[in-house]
Amino acid sequence: MLFSATTACAQAVPPAATALQQRLPQDEVIYFVLPDRFENGDKGNDRGGLSGDRSVTGYDPADTGFYHGGDLKGLLQRLDYLQALGVTALWVGPIFRNKPVQGPPGRQSAGYHGYWITDFEHVDPHFGTDADFAALVEAAHRRGLKVYMDIVVNHTADVIRYRECDGDGNKGAGADCSYRGLADFPYTTSGGVDGEPINPGFTGNADPAAANWARLTDPAWAYHPYIPAGEETAKSPAWLNDPLLYHNRGNTSFAGESSTMGDFFGLDDVMTEHPRVVAGMIDIFGGWIDRFGIDGFRIDTARHVNPEFWQAFVPAMLDRARTRGIPNFHIFGEVALHALDAGGLARFTRVDKLPAVLDFAFREAVVQTVAGTAGTNAFETLFDGDALYEHGFDTALTLPTFTGNHDDGRFGFQLRRAFPQASDAELLERTMLANAMLLTLRGVPTIYSGDEQGFTGDGGDQGSREDMFASEVASYNDNTLLGSDATTADINFDTAHPLFRQIAELARIRTAHAALTRGQQVLRARGDAPGVLAISRFDPASGREMLLVFNTSTKAVTQQVQVETASSAFAALAGTCAPTVSAPGSVAVTLPPLGYAICQAR
Repeated sequence: MLFSATTACAQAVPPAATALQQRLPQDEVIYFVLPDRFENGDKGNDRGGLSGDRSVTGYDPADTGFYHGGDLKGLLQRLDYLQALGVTALWVGPIFRNKPVQGPPGRQSAGYHGYWITDFEHVDPHFGTDADFAALVEAAHRRGLKVYMDIVVNHTADVIRYRECDGDGNKGAGADCSYRGLADFPYTTSGGVDGEPINPGFTGNADPAAANWARLTDPAWAYHPYIPAGEETAKSPAWLNDPLLYHNRGNTSFAGESSTMGDFFGLDDVMTEHPRVVAGMIDIFGGWIDRFGIDGFRIDTARHVNPEFWQAFVPAMLDRARTRGIPNFHIFGEVALHALDAGGLARFTRVDKLPAVLDFAFREAVVQTVAGTAGTNAFETLFDGDALYEHGFDTALTLPTFTGNHDDGRFGFQLRRAFPQASDAELLERTMLANAMLLTLRGVPTIYSGDEQGFTGDGGDQGSREDMFASEVASYNDNTLLGSDATTADINFDTAHPLFRQIAELARIRTAHAALTRGQQVLRARGDAPGVLAISRFDPASGREMLLVFNTSTKAVTQQVQVETASSAFAALAGTCAPTVSAPGSVAVTLPPLGYAICQAR
């Protein structure tokens, strides 16, 4: 069975494109990092140039919810480490200027994560300067590393208040700012239910013309929004300070129309239907491509933005990148689904026209089988769903896959919760098995910073955002790491760590074999209980087979697995492989408990 090298996502490469720029999205091994938690290269910017206590500066290295001091210079200083790990693309958490601190007294936290943006055009001083980012991108490109930016268009920091809400009008989760829908609070020229109705662009017979939108002159269609004194010009560019360009309908319930029009935990929800917003966001993020020559965008909260916005934004960004000489700009959206549901993800590639999405379904399959006891047929369900994506398997190849992240928690945490009585050795073996799946199966493997050092975390969000440099957070430092006697109170850039060495070796194998980056995939064996998962991948040029076998059970297994009749002998790239087939089209597979092997046909 031979397969064509042609893929729908490949684009013509201009003659001037470098070897780095010619790589397709699926050729990469991505490393995701929150700059604040990686390395502190400049202690002078820890407080972001602000004076006062943590309620002003946002800096408190002992608290999970505040800045700890990591920055862009720290990232630059650790590029050797990332290259040694086998990383080829660096996904950097949002670096835009944030509101340093949000929330009512007693429940404050800081914008260390980067998702509370006030200035979309410049680097947050806690992380450094625009020049520091330029230096990072330039240095990464010299080494053959791509740089992806994490961007947000759904919301800004919480600046706008509602007079109807509790207390000072703060729209956080504790405020009584429930969503007010279109049926009860329609858009009208005067902003109230008695005004002349208008049709501002998000119904089936919408009028998208700017003149129609110009009739929307009063932002008090659901709540009475206001900007507190002193924050009238808090956002940049200046058009973002206009309350008319926000939905102002209260907190989302994450269902129905509120999913795209409600405030995400009180953050100001941008009216992305408005033509002024569409043009403005294209200008903002196109500017980052123009100025820095970055290689891709990860889009935060992509599912909470109307599809029409993405249908305009994505082509504009791809055009901007091609003009800059970047023909394979990688755009992938966050569509947070916690189910083995490819259809729920694929919708956003078909309707919203996002080129790719983070593969939450892949994570679920690995969690169910390796951090759980589901059968390996979970992967059959997963890969059968590849046909649902726009362009089918060619798009599935470009989906960033992962086993844990900064929102939903680390894979090690899932393991400890699922197998509380398991030995440290078993937990390490399960982690290595998950890594082998991540780095060999279809998609773009994405390593979350700290996973290569055995971090396990304490759950989602703040509990999974440990420091790589020596941490002062007690709840991080009491965790038992996988494969190491170290704690997060130590500096954790150990290139001898067993997980670091395993990932580095698997990344080397992956990037050296086109079958593992661009190759078609055929499911060979799976079951309804823990046991063997076998998948073949094929070199897109030669058709040579690569057999990938995994054992999710705690018992050794031996069984026959179908292969191509042309594959008469195999060489082991990892694990142990039968040197010759048992008969044409069948090879014996023997795996230890929780073991794996990568077998290349001779």
